[in-house]
Amino acid sequence: MTEKKSKKKPTLKDQINELNQQVSDEKDKFLRLFAEFENYRKRTSKERLELFKTASQELMIALLPISDDMDRALLEFKKSNNNDLIQGFELIYSKFNEILKSKGLNELKVKKGDKFDPESHEAITQIKAEKEKNKGKIVDVIEKGFLLGDKIIRYPKVIVAN
Repeated sequence: MTEKKSKKKPTLKDQINELNQQVSDEKDKFLRLFAEFENYRKRTSKERLELFKTASQELMIALLPISDDMDRALLEFKKSNNNDLIQGFELIYSKFNEILKSKGLNELKVKKGDKFDPESHEAITQIKAEKEKNKGKIVDVIEKGFLLGDKIIRYPKVIVAN
């Protein structure tokens, strides 16, 4: 007597369960792929934004000495009392500053008498305070500081009373 191996024919219920499992597996793969794509999209968008900020920052830092020179030139022009020269230069000066401002560059406002903050000021020297209440205060601003967006790209250089 020979035994025949009988292959059990899958029932309709088994086939449905198997197909449901395959659909579930494919759905899981799809959701994982979609999540990976979303993460990739967000990451590349963030990297692109950082690249633009970095490129802009390098350019702004390179332009700051020109801005400083223009400040000094304006002071000298004002000493000359030549109104036509002053008006012409002020037009160029304001246009240049407006372009920098439109690209996110803003001056970090610091004036004499402000309290010295080592987080946002760079002390280049200290002098003896004439009065006790002036200790820790800014005596003079040597170089302006600038913000690009929310980040300080150049700290204002100040003299502090000690």
